This record gives sequence, structure tokens and C-alpha cells, in this order.
Amino acid sequence: MSTPVITRRSLIASLAFTGSVALAGCSNEGADSAEDAGSGSGSAAASGTYKIGVLQLTEHGALDQANEGFVAALKDAGIPEDCIDQQNAQNDQSTCQTIAAKLVNDGDDLIFAIGTPAAQAVAAATSDIPIVGSAITDYAESGLVESNDEPGGNVTGSSDLTPVADQIDLLQQLLPDAKTVALLYCSAEANSAVQIQMAEEALDAAGLAHERYTVSSSNEIQQVVESIAGKADAIYAPTDNTIAAGMSTVAMVANENGLPVIVGCDTMVEDGGLASYSINYYDLGYKAGEMAVEILENDADPATMPIEYLSSDECSLIVNQATADELGIDVSGLEDATIV
Repeated sequence: MSTPVITRRSLIASLAFTGSVALAGCSNEGADSAEDAGSGSGSAAASGTYKIGVLQLTEHGALDQANEGFVAALKDAGIPEDCIDQQNAQNDQSTCQTIAAKLVNDGDDLIFAIGTPAAQAVAAATSDIPIVGSAITDYAESGLVESNDEPGGNVTGSSDLTPVADQIDLLQQLLPDAKTVALLYCSAEANSAVQIQMAEEALDAAGLAHERYTVSSSNEIQQVVESIAGKADAIYAPTDNTIAAGMSTVAMVANENGLPVIVGCDTMVEDGGLASYSINYYDLGYKAGEMAVEILENDADPATMPIEYLSSDECSLIVNQATADELGIDVSGLEDATIV
């Protein structure tokens, strides 16, 4: 097997818009001209005032980074943070729905939804307010858009589809004696199932056996990971919100049982996973923020804005040295790896 090519992600260039108006606070007095007032449009662009709602599914490193990247992109475009109403559903679907209704009733000009359930809740609450999503793997599969190339409605955004095949290659490189891989994810997350299917295809191509292990909530993580011991040589966990939020528990139990965990993103490595060939969620959120600014300031239509992805050269290899040492795995042969 050939060694996968690992590169560091490229730096994102600063956002620039020809003819855009920089805003001071949430209001730009220069936009409040008599001509604008007389137009009768009542639009946010005409008044220079924006109300932006954010619905984040839960608190964990990857989603937090996406949120930070989104806010940074808006600030770089002159839209300050005090225009943004931050809301967190604490991984509860009914809370997602309540917050989504609030943001719609508040008359927000745009809503940023972080995580698939958050985006689904907001999309169910409005077909008029532009919605930009992030940390969502497959918008079409999740029923958020007609197609990822032509969304066709009020939803668009950036996808956190990771290089799953490269992650399985990484597993083989680090664990050449592995024969069976446990696939760990939350059964309630449709986008996780998409990644698991991709992992199964890569594992089949590599001639490795695999079995699915699912949780329905974070309360089941410890028991399910314990059940894997003796049945698999390694664990693969994609960018699943429930698993990511409980990654410290996954790592604790897996490491105690000598089970290396290859994961979907960098924050899961930082929380104890062995390694990942990972996208960067800050960059992902920044890309979503660029899309939001295009909608707010340049009247871009979400219906015609394809879902955007980070390119392969924006991915990076990250390794947890302490986990590698605990498991007795030599990671010295990995080139260009970020060690945490």
C-alpha cells in the first residue's frame, strides 16, 4: 500500500468585496440616505442594519471553531459581532426547534445553522429567511436542498465532508496488522451514516472486515466502546457530533482496552483520538461566513449557490503523541504531521 500524500491546509485569503460598504456597529449611517429611505424596500441592505441569528447544535471543539470562523469572516467584511444572536441547543432537538422559531420570529436577515439537526430545524421553520449551514456533510441527503450543486431554496452552506478514504489509508499505514475495524457513530445522525458507508467501501477495497457500533445518545458511549474490546483491532469514528462531544470518554475507554481510534477531525484527535487526516472547522466556518456576506451585501441567492467544500490541500494530518505512546504505536514515519 502506498503512503497517502499529506499536506498542510492552505491559508485562507482575506475576504474582499468590490463596492461593499463597511459597517460601523450594526448600522451604517451612510446607507441611511433619503434615497434609500424613499425606496420603500425596508431591506437590511438598504438600511445598513443586519440581524443575524446563529443556531449551534451543541458545544464541542469542531462546532465551536466553525462558529468562530463564521464570525471572523463577517467581521473581516465589516459586520461586527454585536449584530449576531448566538444560540446553542445543547444537543437537544426540541430546543433546536424552539430556538429556530425564535430566530424566525425575531425577523433575522440571515440564520447560520451549525450541525445538521440545527439546519433541519431552521429550514422547517422558514422558507424565506436565507439559511447558511456548516458542519453538515451532505445537504441533499439531509433533505436541506434539492441538490448540492443547485440548492433550489433558501438553504446553502459549507460541507464538512472529510477525506474518508484517506483516513482509512491512514489507519492501514499506522496499524498494518489490523484485520477488523469497528465503525462508531450515532444512529440519529444521517450524515454520519453517509460517512460510515464511505468508510465501509474503503475498508472493503482494502480487504478489512468491519462492523457498525451505534449509540443513540452520549449516555451510551462508554458501554458501546467497552463492547468493542476483543471484537476489533481499531475504531473508526467520523465527524459525528455525539461522538465528537463525547470523544474524551471514547478515548479513555478505547485506550484502556488497547484500541486505536482513527477519527474524522482534528478536535477529536486533541480529545484523545490517535490521528486524523482532517479538515479545519474554523476554515469551514469562515467559508460559510463568506457565503453569508455575499447574501447580505451582494444579494446573492442561496438557491443558486452550490454547497462549498474544503479542498484536499486544505486538509492536514494531526496526531496525538500521548495516545500513540500509550498504545505503543510508532508515528515517527508520518511526514508533515501536526503533533498534539
